[in-house]
Amino acid sequence: MKIIILLNGIISILFAICYIYQFFYVFVGIRKRTISKPAEKNHRYAVVISARNERNVIGNLIDSIHNQSYPRELVDIFVIADNCTDDTAEIARDAGAIVYERFNTELIGKGYALNWFFHILEKDCAYDRYEAFMIFDADNVLDTHFISEMNKAFDAGYRILTSYRNSKNYGENWITAGYSLWFLREARFLNNARMQLKTSCAISGTGFLISSEILRKAGGWVHHLLTEDIEFTVSSILDGEKIGYCAGAMLYDEQPNTFRQSYLQRLRWAKGFYQVFRHYGLKLIKGIFKGCFSCYDILMTIMPAMLLTCISSAINLLALPYGWISHSPDLFLWLKSCCKRSGAFMPCFSSWAQRPPLPNGNRFIAAYPKKFCTCLPFHSLC
Repeated sequence: MKIIILLNGIISILFAICYIYQFFYVFVGIRKRTISKPAEKNHRYAVVISARNERNVIGNLIDSIHNQSYPRELVDIFVIADNCTDDTAEIARDAGAIVYERFNTELIGKGYALNWFFHILEKDCAYDRYEAFMIFDADNVLDTHFISEMNKAFDAGYRILTSYRNSKNYGENWITAGYSLWFLREARFLNNARMQLKTSCAISGTGFLISSEILRKAGGWVHHLLTEDIEFTVSSILDGEKIGYCAGAMLYDEQPNTFRQSYLQRLRWAKGFYQVFRHYGLKLIKGIFKGCFSCYDILMTIMPAMLLTCISSAINLLALPYGWISHSPDLFLWLKSCCKRSGAFMPCFSSWAQRPPLPNGNRFIAAYPKKFCTCLPFHSLC
């Protein structure tokens, strides 16, 4: 058991080494930085929405785009009705959007729909009409000044931008509240801090801007992993692009409200992170040795926490029956080290320590097996 405790300590140290810089981000992020310099030019944009059976929400997003403080004649709205079986396309047309209907049961997903659409624009020689594209999910709603704020940042020279992803249903239950707080942390204490330190930010799924030059150079949207936003972020950083964060541009996004929805979504995100690491991990490591801090930052986002969690959980789960069967006196110390490392040291442990040893040398576990389940080490609940 002493070896297991030692391994737990080593993993704790590795966690600290990997993520200590994010504590510094917290202090930097306390100060909110916005781009206050007025734009010298109002640029022309295309808003692109990929929607599949979104008849209940697509109209709200289009209305919020029409109600922007930005000149309406400089914004065109495109909706990709992707494999829809309802009247999403008709509702979007009635709301004033230009609709393209796509039916493809083999290449399924937002990334494929975007790539299909951009190839149509290229074929129609429409790239030159727009200086940048803004990508949204169909359930979003934009703040009135969203495009005006993004225009300031784009005019300041950023060719890729992300925005503040707020929540439409924060108060619905603890799950939606948790998502909202996570995106608040991502915006304020990650991307905001990165922006102030002049390092690259990270795209977050929806509400981002891409220069038409970048899309033309890439040949469309070429990112098709499960987490195409992170893949695009990593690819852009490796290409030398600096992604900006526009704190003044806020959108409202609907969050999952059931545990099953949340579990499936985060399982997909976890798989997507592993896919991104498999495709780009070596390049990111090479970038780190070339002095690129953004490569290190994004690598910490996609890999170490999950990997170290899996290793730690496997080691400790395998060690549990050994310690139980062998009646090791170090078993309580092992449990304590697990919970201290995961930040989940339960108050009940004080009573464990106070109780006299059971006849077999173990403390409390044999009598209270259910409480023990709460003490397994989990590092990446978020």
